[in-house]
Amino acid sequence: MKESTAILALANGTIFKGKSIGAEGQVNGEIVFNTSMSGYQEILTDPSYARQIVTLTYPHIGNTGTNFEDTESEKIWCSGLVIRSLSQTESNWRNEENLSDYLQRNNILGISDIDTRKLTRIIRNEGSQSAAIIAGEDIEEDSAVSLAREFQGLNGLDLAKEVTTKTPYDWTEGTWRGKKANTKFKVAVLDFGIKKNILRILADRGYELRIFPAKTEFEELISINPDGVFLSNGPGDPEPCDYAIDTITKLTERGMPLFGICLGHQLLALSLGGQTSKMKFGHHGANHPVQDLKTQKVAVSSQNHGFTVDEDTLPEELRITHKSLFDGSIQGIEHATKPFFSFQGHPEASPGPHDLKYLFDRFEENMKANA
Repeated sequence: MKESTAILALANGTIFKGKSIGAEGQVNGEIVFNTSMSGYQEILTDPSYARQIVTLTYPHIGNTGTNFEDTESEKIWCSGLVIRSLSQTESNWRNEENLSDYLQRNNILGISDIDTRKLTRIIRNEGSQSAAIIAGEDIEEDSAVSLAREFQGLNGLDLAKEVTTKTPYDWTEGTWRGKKANTKFKVAVLDFGIKKNILRILADRGYELRIFPAKTEFEELISINPDGVFLSNGPGDPEPCDYAIDTITKLTERGMPLFGICLGHQLLALSLGGQTSKMKFGHHGANHPVQDLKTQKVAVSSQNHGFTVDEDTLPEELRITHKSLFDGSIQGIEHATKPFFSFQGHPEASPGPHDLKYLFDRFEENMKANA
């Protein structure tokens, strides 16, 4: 296993020295921390992490290796990986490649052997900030800090158009253990950076799925006569996605059943008159408690977002359905009279718990009622 030096530099001037566990070179982006204890391969391949350097707070990473089935997209989307300790062995019957080789093959920079607790405290206290990783020979600390400061952050950055599919396609693959239902609804999926497990869960229900690029216009979307439209997760700032907001606004005017998650949740709120804002350090992890305000039940959820819907800006016809028990931020909304609803977290749980899978049931109920 290759072992060379690397440094992580923050925009505030902090320097961490460690070992390179990925490709050599340099990269910058917004640094965030994720508290998940497992699922590092799903995290790496989640398009919602585009232009972000991901710090994993769980200290021992890589012990299960990687494989070709646990990817949430066709490539690694995060800019870099930061961990405390890289496992020297892989012990899993599904392992096909160790984490370091996986990062190198995908040309992704990684750094280990740094104090991730100190780094996480900096992010929590000062907020997400720009950072840079440089790996290789003759590394200059001043150059690393300058590179970190070159990244201007995610505010105003439309990344959905960068990670979306280029052309429409159909999807039929279910989960490994999933048994497809007999329900035959046609669902149009707007891809802002969708994860494969979302599509698998929808396919398990027997839906006919057609996935469309983020910039698909309303007329093309409804040309397939869908029973409902799914608004996917994705990276970046939702406000610059005016093309998506316009399409979703027309869908709401038509009364089409809509289910949005993550970026799709934020875009639905914007299309109905709400506003969004950047969070201090966001929500990234698989252990976030969320309360359903109708039932008062608490679910543990998977989260990955840096923007939130502002409660004070919601129009009267939008109701809040879920809230975070970490900070009280909005986790879910619904329209008072029409079949639109959304959730901020990731109910498909890849990685993470499955407590919120009932939201997919609700989407199907809305399509049945609207048929």
